[in-house]
Amino acid sequence: MAKKNITIDDLAVMVQKGFAETAKKADMDLRFDEVDKRFDKIENLILADHKKRIERLESEVKDLREMFAM
Repeated sequence: MAKKNITIDDLAVMVQKGFAETAKKADMDLRFDEVDKRFDKIENLILADHKKRIERLESEVKDLREMFAM
């Protein structure tokens, strides 16, 4: 395989091309905002489920207390 000499200018062009193809901060911020929204939705679903479970358990404990109080 023949060795190709790369000049500083060639290297600068390659680096510039690499930076041009890299995602911009604004693009990444938008993606992270979407991920945050998804996590918030998941968190709310989990919290709602836990709230229902806790309320059900509290009701069952109340029923047990009433039953043992007899």
